[in-house]
Amino acid sequence: MIEQIARDAFPRAPARLARIAAIALCVMTVTGCSTVRGWFGNSEKAQAKALSEPAPLTDITPSVTVSRLWSANAGKGEGRLGVRQGPAIADGRVYVAAIKGGVRALDLQTGASVWQYPSDLRLSGGPGVGDGLVVAGSLDGEVVALDAATGAERWTAKVNNEVIAAPTIGQGVVLVRSNDGRITAFDAATGERRWFWVRELPSLSVRGNDAPALGPGFVFVGNDDGTLTALSLADGRVLWEQAIAQPDGRTELERMSDVDGTPVLDDAVLFASSYRHRTMALEGPSGRPLWVSEHGGSNRPALAPQRLVVTDANGTVWGLDKYSGTAAWQQPALARRNLSGAAIQGDYVVVGDFDGYLHWLRLDDGSFAARQRAGRDPIRGAPVVSDGILVVQNTDGDVTAWRLAQ
Repeated sequence: MIEQIARDAFPRAPARLARIAAIALCVMTVTGCSTVRGWFGNSEKAQAKALSEPAPLTDITPSVTVSRLWSANAGKGEGRLGVRQGPAIADGRVYVAAIKGGVRALDLQTGASVWQYPSDLRLSGGPGVGDGLVVAGSLDGEVVALDAATGAERWTAKVNNEVIAAPTIGQGVVLVRSNDGRITAFDAATGERRWFWVRELPSLSVRGNDAPALGPGFVFVGNDDGTLTALSLADGRVLWEQAIAQPDGRTELERMSDVDGTPVLDDAVLFASSYRHRTMALEGPSGRPLWVSEHGGSNRPALAPQRLVVTDANGTVWGLDKYSGTAAWQQPALARRNLSGAAIQGDYVVVGDFDGYLHWLRLDDGSFAARQRAGRDPIRGAPVVSDGILVVQNTDGDVTAWRLAQ
């Protein structure tokens, strides 16, 4: 039952703490989970509290200097919606959206406002950028496409469910993932619907999903049932499907195996990670597995020249060898801090946490190199890096940019 997930998540915990860890996992992953009175004695209550509370931050000696370049605000943030809203960067501009506040374009170097698209839409998915467009989706299924240079509205469309992932844009197509398991392809120039594809959802899944990934003529989609699907960009046909993690177990909670983070394509190799502590490298054209690692999570992985970095549900950061999947290092000191997906900035990997902190870890060994606080609200969306500048958006809509010292 739930205790088995607890044993997997906390392998070093004594057996008698399995039920305690199970309750902690309930609280972390599923809204509505509740405990039963009388399960714990006083000492077990203390142990349960220790297992459920975020790991305290310990002092570090910085080995790199990180400076805040600028701060801005996107509007009213996502709060507790769990949509992992984050920025998009292209051509020297940062594009941000908010639940209230529309879409804004900022200068990457200075944070100065370039243009603003005011809107009453509750923009939760996005923005995505590409082909001269900025596209965002809403909690009510509206999709709006803007001119990336001016912010002028180009077209609007509608899907049947909320959009909490950034649209993917490229090769003349806008791909919108809605929260009912549907991918809808729109013509980038006109907004006309070209095709759609639907994946049946499991009864229980992790809140949140991410954008599909594009390859030459391919669309790669991570699914809530632990699979990865390759679709034809031309017509949405299924080209291949591969299970990243098997959703086994006696309860729906045990079977949760979401592949929520956007898969990463490196030349012809595709990397995908599952909530069920599993990451896989595959041949993009065929879906043939190249290696499997028993470390992973539902967040977006980050790719460096020699490393693939993933964060798991327990708050451990893993540096995997890009070519074999072997764990080169792990950093467990951020346990239960609800980490964001990772981003690569120079020789460091960066993750955000529930308390607004950004943590820089060395790519070679996973040790802490720096820490800064972007604000007091959680960072759920993965940071984004361009031109050496890291940009992150928190759940209150605050946007900050950071640069490493030269």
